[in-house]
Amino acid sequence: MDSLQDIISRYEKPEQPELIAIKRYVDEHYHTPISASVNGNTIVVTVPSAALANTLRLNITKIQEACQLEKRIVFRIG
Repeated sequence: MDSLQDIISRYEKPEQPELIAIKRYVDEHYHTPISASVNGNTIVVTVPSAALANTLRLNITKIQEACQLEKRIVFRIG
């Protein structure tokens, strides 16, 4: 019989299409891996450097149009 921990470890929540789109955009244009999550009506994007975060902030409208996002995007450095 499987334990609860074994059952939970096999469960993978499918990633939301918005997160896939923004990760793909940053990877294609800036060749940098990022992490992203959704908190309510906000997408939180964590990037490795301040320079990349500021570049993305300047291009936020292009990102929203290219990824067809309606949620607010917040960039974190980390």
